[in-house]
Amino acid sequence: MTLPIQSIQAIETPSQTASEALIAEFFQRSQGKWRSDRRYYTLPDGDTKEIVSLIAIRFLVQGCEELRSLAQMHKLEDEAIMTCGAEVTWDSADSVSGKKQSQGSTLFGAKSDILYRDRGFATSDPVTAQFYMTRPETLCLRTEYKGSVFEEELKLIGQQYRTRQTIITRSGEQQMIGQYLEKRIN
Repeated sequence: MTLPIQSIQAIETPSQTASEALIAEFFQRSQGKWRSDRRYYTLPDGDTKEIVSLIAIRFLVQGCEELRSLAQMHKLEDEAIMTCGAEVTWDSADSVSGKKQSQGSTLFGAKSDILYRDRGFATSDPVTAQFYMTRPETLCLRTEYKGSVFEEELKLIGQQYRTRQTIITRSGEQQMIGQYLEKRIN
């Protein structure tokens, strides 16, 4: 059962940190279906690629099978260590040509200020990201692997919109900027 967005509040439990309570609220508020209009800028030449994605986000509770599996992927001793998470599925196409780009899913699980993922942006290997929240509606991530750094900011705007920005850096040079406007599909 999905709760109405207005009734979801971050309730900090004794075993949960303030960061975990905030990301749980963020994931709950993000739950649902979204249309994501994306624009990727390749640097320094500025080539642009426009993609449209249909995204579905499902909130995951502590101890669920998906988070236990994610903990096993990361070789964590306590399979119930993650306090919450999200499953994200997507189907993407080039917005100009309509040509299919990608389809897939990924799992996220939170513990303390670490976000565990079953895959990264540019790898199918499990990765971790440091996360912090500048405000209850703004999630910031920093992920590093294979010589690249991925800095992301996701921001909920009311109940119907999200914005995202991703900056990819390799060897100290910015390689790509991704900007996204996501609208909830009712």
